[in-house]
Amino acid sequence: MERIDQIYIDGAFVTPHGDEWFNLFNPATEEVIGQVRLADAEDARRAIAAARRAFPAFSRTTRADRLAMLERMRAAVAAHEDELLEAIVREYGAPAARSRWMASYAHQVIAAAAEVLAHYDFERQAGTARVVMQPLGVAGLITPWNSDAGFICGKLATALAAGCTAVIKPSEMSALQTRIVTQALHEAGLPPGVFNIVTGRGEVVGAEISASPDVAKISFTGSTTVGKAILRAGAETLKRVTLELGGKSPMVVLDDADFATAVPLAVQAGFMNSGQACIAGTRILVPASRKAEFEALLAREVSATKSGDPRDADTAIGPMVSAKQWERVQRYIRLGLSEGARLLVGGEGRPEGMKRGWCVKPTVFTDVRNDMTIAREEIFGPVLSLITYRDEDEAVAIANDTLYGLHAYVVSGDPQRGARVAARLEAGRVLVNTLAHEPKAPFGGFKQSGIGRENGPYGLEAYLEPKAMVVAA
Repeated sequence: MERIDQIYIDGAFVTPHGDEWFNLFNPATEEVIGQVRLADAEDARRAIAAARRAFPAFSRTTRADRLAMLERMRAAVAAHEDELLEAIVREYGAPAARSRWMASYAHQVIAAAAEVLAHYDFERQAGTARVVMQPLGVAGLITPWNSDAGFICGKLATALAAGCTAVIKPSEMSALQTRIVTQALHEAGLPPGVFNIVTGRGEVVGAEISASPDVAKISFTGSTTVGKAILRAGAETLKRVTLELGGKSPMVVLDDADFATAVPLAVQAGFMNSGQACIAGTRILVPASRKAEFEALLAREVSATKSGDPRDADTAIGPMVSAKQWERVQRYIRLGLSEGARLLVGGEGRPEGMKRGWCVKPTVFTDVRNDMTIAREEIFGPVLSLITYRDEDEAVAIANDTLYGLHAYVVSGDPQRGARVAARLEAGRVLVNTLAHEPKAPFGGFKQSGIGRENGPYGLEAYLEPKAMVVAA
């Protein structure tokens, strides 16, 4: 069993002031595989102080300096890809195809931030004024467990590209992955204090970062409930805040769609990252006139989708990250049944033949109304709701009838029609006939799916403040 007893502050691995130990589990076996010693508020304050001391000098580094740092970071993280892959499978339970993508994405996002930095115009003219984009200060970066390395590296690379220093609070549930990423970033040789990583509880370390007057910027990815708490805590010091929160994304299948294409696309969108994805397309909207046809194809596709051991090459859906998350998904399945939805495939309990592990049966409900709990709340597991509509206008109305607005999908036999429907959907990103990710495009949500954007120049500018200077001749 591995014991992680260090955090990273001011360029060094140090013993936390906090003395609480947190168990780490293999979600495929339910076995304890390690323990991590959690940081506390005092550790957070030390990390913030280190970042604050480092900021004046780092904020004055040149574009070339930062590009060189980012390249060292990218190379160091890439060198640890196989080690990170193994930690992702053991600690998170991501299936083989997904875990390899997650391990490589961690260094790819650093390269993407470097590309933005290389071409970004930090100075521009506005009439008689010269506008300079100036780094905000210390950035607090609070990351979730469903893509630990990717979120740490992506947020940090963007903050550093802008000239900010950073304090990172990763999920305590991802400590094995965090340790590998921290070691890689240490090997990149950045100046002390430029980045600090303190693994601890959100209500302790995250709360300290969110309330600190020495933190100018918060970037948080996670639940809407926690995002609102961070927003309230940061209001006292008017922090700049980027929040990427929950979702209940619609997959709008238009009546001209080829179901042979639409059904596999809908399953992949709904079950991505084992259903533990804020962008999962969990509400599938289909024309009422073609409901039976779609149901038959969907039931066949989902029944052939394997949930189980992440090391099995045939597994598409891995275990839920924790017992708590597994119980949460089971509760929603029971809610769906009690509210009158009809179970098309799946249901309560583990997949057939499994005695241990937090795996969920791939589940689809049909005859779902959009006012049912399973259609309103984010489940964060492989549970989909099939909802019918009469015409295109009703499809759009149902898709938009949600508190969320992070992501949406449209499938159509006519790409131009699909694009017209996409334009009517209230979501930060809409994919038409594809699941492709575009790293240069802004990512974030409408409504209660968040505030602000990440990725590309939009993400970089979230760490910058424009300063206008008018100088008389």
